[in-house]
Amino acid sequence: MTGDGNNTFLILADAGEAVMIDAGQGKDEHLRSIDDHLRPGGHRLRRVLVTHAHPDHASGASAIDRTHPGVRFHKYPWPGEDEQFGVEWQRLGDADRVDIGADALSVLHTPGHSPDHLAFWHEASRTLFSGDLVIAGGSVMIHSTGGGNLAEYLASLERIRALAPARLLPAHGPVIDEPLPVLTRYIEHRMAREAQVLNALRTGRHTVQAIAESIYDGLDPALLPAAHETVRAHLDKLRLEGRAAVDADRWSVV
Repeated sequence: MTGDGNNTFLILADAGEAVMIDAGQGKDEHLRSIDDHLRPGGHRLRRVLVTHAHPDHASGASAIDRTHPGVRFHKYPWPGEDEQFGVEWQRLGDADRVDIGADALSVLHTPGHSPDHLAFWHEASRTLFSGDLVIAGGSVMIHSTGGGNLAEYLASLERIRALAPARLLPAHGPVIDEPLPVLTRYIEHRMAREAQVLNALRTGRHTVQAIAESIYDGLDPALLPAAHETVRAHLDKLRLEGRAAVDADRWSVV
């Protein structure tokens, strides 16, 4: 699900200040790498900005807290999830500003992949630290039963596309140097998948499993749970829009 693993971003600023985006998973190699980048310039890690509370992004917070006394952790609240990571969270909200030396990042609440998802916008360079909004060469999981919301996710993609970013720095995979085509493909892909879900409903497939099997024919069985979550996310969106209805576990077109 995470490809080659996590990207975290360490920003070294004036006056010895450093800010990191995402906390990783607390692995020793990651902690050593942070120290290796801080030490040459005498920087001290002051703040960690977490894009969202999925464990691959937030579970390293407690290890960083132990190894960097006085560091502060910031994220958008997700009650019931934030408490598991063992640190005190400072609230970040949409349109907040994070000063880093003489520079700053703008906070964008971009829910959908998770309800608490944030992205961080550096306007001067038109660079977005984009968390799990997009991944080059892949797709992002919308975990419908775990706080994901496809309608919100699509709105977040549209919001980012309207910024016309020059570069995305995602939490997984390589830097995206041509974001607009990627964002457009993501939106078009979801719309195409929605059409498949509607067609499956119209042709007599009324359960998540039946719809998923018709769309993802031949899929590796290990990936079927993810396919089911994707179908649920689309069905939930259609239900909220008044275009589909559910009775027990049977779905139909309205």
